[in-house]
Amino acid sequence: MNKTAPDNISVLLVEDNEDDAELTLRVFRQYHFANHIHVARDGAEALDCLFGTGAYAKRSPCEQTKLILLDLKLPKVDGLEVLRRCKSDERTKAIPVVMLTSSREEQDVIESYKLGVNSYLVKPVDFHQFVEAVKQLNVYWLMLNQRPE
Repeated sequence: MNKTAPDNISVLLVEDNEDDAELTLRVFRQYHFANHIHVARDGAEALDCLFGTGAYAKRSPCEQTKLILLDLKLPKVDGLEVLRRCKSDERTKAIPVVMLTSSREEQDVIESYKLGVNSYLVKPVDFHQFVEAVKQLNVYWLMLNQRPE
């Protein structure tokens, strides 16, 4: 599987929980899903990275983002606002966004899909289920899903 991953895959992981971020990165490394992964710890940092503003004005590591894994409950700017801004901008609206969150609230699911999320995944509490969920979403979105260049 690691031989089929293109060299230029870039993933933006937007996650404020240190343990969840580290576990997700561990799965990426173990299965060689992406060569370039950037972690944003809040919604404002994610937007700056995606749009080359703020601390990322000189050079953004998110210029070639192919997938956004987005937590819903974030400091500064919440996940729904990040999603809204991504899907309303021509530069980022074609990037698949997967809401990877602990929220099971129906209103969060509905609002996410109204704003254009590509998938909504509730983080499993069990370690092995979490690893398997991250593994499966990466296989689909990074290796199987066909998107325009």
